[in-house]
Amino acid sequence: FMCLEFSKVGVEPLQSLYDAYSFNVIPAIGQLVAGDRSSYQYLVESIRTFPKQEVLKAKMQDAGFRHASYTNYTAGVVAVHSGVKL
Repeated sequence: FMCLEFSKVGVEPLQSLYDAYSFNVIPAIGQLVAGDRSSYQYLVESIRTFPKQEVLKAKMQDAGFRHASYTNYTAGVVAVHSGVKL
């Protein structure tokens, strides 16, 4: 199993900058490009409810995935989660 998800940034001040970008710029771009600010606002909000990297890893292990792990990219803005279940 492999999954690429937006994740929890673990470094300040990058977290604050990322939050400002996410909540202000992404919805504005959605409005400009797609004429749909609310869907992009929902996207940003839903990213914040996704489990943190260690929490998802623990859930994968609890579900029987072996070798559960993750790799952060861009200081945790995104992470690739992986595990094996036979």
